[in-house]
Amino acid sequence: MLYYLTELEGLFSPLRIFQYISFRTLGAAATAFTVSLLMAPWLIRKLRAINFGEQAEDDRVEGLPKQQKVGTPSMGGLMIIASAAIATLLWAVPANIYVWLTLGTFCLMGAIGFADDYLKIKRKSGLSAKMKFSAQLIWAAVVFAVLWSNPEMQARVRDLMVPFFKYPILDLGLIGGFAFLVIVLVGASNAVNLTDGLDGLAIGCSNSAAVAYLFLTYVAGNYNFAEYLQVPFVLGTGELTVFCGALLGAGLGFLWHNCHPAKIFMGDTGSLAIGGAIAMLAILTKQELLLIIVGGVFVIEAASVVIQTVYFKYTMKRFGRGRRVFKCAPLHHHFEYVEKERAIEQNREPELVETVIVIRFWILSIIFALIGIATLKIR
Repeated sequence: MLYYLTELEGLFSPLRIFQYISFRTLGAAATAFTVSLLMAPWLIRKLRAINFGEQAEDDRVEGLPKQQKVGTPSMGGLMIIASAAIATLLWAVPANIYVWLTLGTFCLMGAIGFADDYLKIKRKSGLSAKMKFSAQLIWAAVVFAVLWSNPEMQARVRDLMVPFFKYPILDLGLIGGFAFLVIVLVGASNAVNLTDGLDGLAIGCSNSAAVAYLFLTYVAGNYNFAEYLQVPFVLGTGELTVFCGALLGAGLGFLWHNCHPAKIFMGDTGSLAIGGAIAMLAILTKQELLLIIVGGVFVIEAASVVIQTVYFKYTMKRFGRGRRVFKCAPLHHHFEYVEKERAIEQNREPELVETVIVIRFWILSIIFALIGIATLKIR
């Protein structure tokens, strides 16, 4: 919205600064961070007042002493969604279709997560996996229809780009393009959801991915940079850089209150929204498979759950008794279990273990993000 101030540059020349994506990205990040910080105390009080706590008891890591998180407000994703959306609408070009698709996915996935969180608290059981997937599938169909209806945007879903290759290696066609879009969108949103289990873990890793796609969207939307780095140039996707800045600012503002000991959790409201938004950024810039590298922590967490489930079912069928590869799944709970067990044996403070695990996962997420950005030079 502030972009239109450039039309008044004839009256006041410094207003031309609003035409630059870099300036508006910084403005969006600062705005989202500020809104998030200002909103947090009110939202935390409101959620506590209506008893929207995360759970009646904390039994995520069975067999270990309970963590003091009972009653911590959930649905903190509302803070992330509101602050990022406000900042994006304020600083991005309103007429950009890619911004609206990403923002729509961000809010719709957040709405699905909100419904799940609300039902978990009110009736102790959230949306079924079938209901979640159905809602995500319907929105994926809407996104696909919008992209497919415009010949210039069809490439966003037809072409399959692979990291380290300059050109698309395959034309997925109508059915293949839709299936691939669903896999990316549903997979990314649920992978972030699985990562949300320790104070600051999911949002810290999401911030790293947001920074990586901030660079990737800027490159994809700039013809000179895209030509130099041999990546697909997608006219208009540069505005997604503003959204990435807003998402980063909102994430940092949320982390301020979500770091250990957390005063609020993001819940499915935040994790599904962030995962869906990152997936859309990957789809619209034709960097879907690069998301496997950039979101390496999310991929590892999701893979640990799949491995644990498949192996348990296999051994149950084969030996009549289920066995596990990890102590707990997702993977962060495995490390939490092992390290807390060790801390108790060595008479150390087990609560410190959580912070150590989270920071190490943050470091991994930063490394994965840097590797993803570095691939732009290897084509």
